Amino acid sequence: MTAPEGNAPGVIAWPPLIYLAALGAGLGLDYLWPMSVVPAGVRYPLGLSLIAISGLVMPFVLRQFRKARTRFFDTRKPATALVTGGPFRFSRNPGYVSLSLVYLGIGIATDNAWVLALLVPVVAVMHYGVILREERHLEERFGEDYVRYKASVRRWL
Repeated sequence: MTAPEGNAPGVIAWPPLIYLAALGAGLGLDYLWPMSVVPAGVRYPLGLSLIAISGLVMPFVLRQFRKARTRFFDTRKPATALVTGGPFRFSRNPGYVSLSLVYLGIGIATDNAWVLALLVPVVAVMHYGVILREERHLEERFGEDYVRYKASVRRWL
């Protein structure tokens, strides 16, 4: 379904920037107060696996947005289409799941307790400052179509 132009979702920040800011803060804190929390034997296999999974998901997410001819990660503008195919059949936010997996994978691979700990506030900021605002925006733009979609597909996984 497509919608006419209108108001943007009004998210607090560009989603990748939220993850990058937390990653930078975690790396800085680790430089000042390093803490090891991930066993050496699982650090790289687990961290790199999570990053690889994200790398496998993201192209499918991007393909769905291109196919629908709508914007991806450009939260400054209103949505022009409701995307429900591909990975959006399993998660309403597969792009944000993918960003979270990359972030988590980096935290594990670098054995950075600060990056790992900051994932909790990152997810909270994403939930309250981005996702809920986007959902409100999508419901205003696409009405009952989005309500039905929201009722049938989980927010994260």
